[in-house]
Amino acid sequence: MLRTLVVSVVACVATLGFAGVAQAATNYVALGDSYSSGVGAGSYLDSSSCKRSANAYPYQYAQSSGASLSFQACSGAKTSDVLNNQVGALNSSTSLVSITIGGNDAGFSNVMTNCVLGGDSACKTAVTSAENYAQTTLPGLLDNVYRTIKSKAPNAHVVVLGYPHFYKIGGSCVVGLSDTARGYINGGADVLNTVISKEAANAGFTFADVRPAFTGHEICSSSSWLHSLTWPIDESYHPTATGQKSGYLPTFKTGI
Repeated sequence: MLRTLVVSVVACVATLGFAGVAQAATNYVALGDSYSSGVGAGSYLDSSSCKRSANAYPYQYAQSSGASLSFQACSGAKTSDVLNNQVGALNSSTSLVSITIGGNDAGFSNVMTNCVLGGDSACKTAVTSAENYAQTTLPGLLDNVYRTIKSKAPNAHVVVLGYPHFYKIGGSCVVGLSDTARGYINGGADVLNTVISKEAANAGFTFADVRPAFTGHEICSSSSWLHSLTWPIDESYHPTATGQKSGYLPTFKTGI
């Protein structure tokens, strides 16, 4: 009888493949700028200027998966801010990291100000300047950030997310920027994503491209997941709560 019991237990364990053993919780650190903190998505978790949102993809992922979240992403962050203020949350037990970074370094706010206020020519000049910066200076800044992440969290899977196209060209907008200027801005996003993708690959990280998810949901579409000009002004050109939930969150999950 004892032999029969032992055989039964061994067979059960073999069948389960240790499925009954509790799995270690995912230690998740969310780094980056406003696209990761959730600016524009509302339901902010505190009164800080970082504007971390309960609707942001890092928080939503942690809530749905049970991951332990260290939410470090902050509005306005540049690569230097990630290094100075955020990577301290990483350690050898960190198992998952996400990050959006580079848009502020390349002068996103300046581009949008010039495009909105200056017309097509000023817009093209601003976008070209940002593209030049992204292609010449940003790679080194990103490499430094990615190298630091790898050093501090050597066991982590790192997902680097990009930025969406802002505009649907030939869409429903009848005022505001011309489609020419909108095309310049989308082109700038493409250059930025290309640089980020390349440097992420060089670091051995996963690049998760949000542009496909946002296709058909840009500004000037019938179902936009991005704010146009808003008040408060800092939420302009950022994903809505739906953009975080239906755009960034599933894209992040595909990169895990």
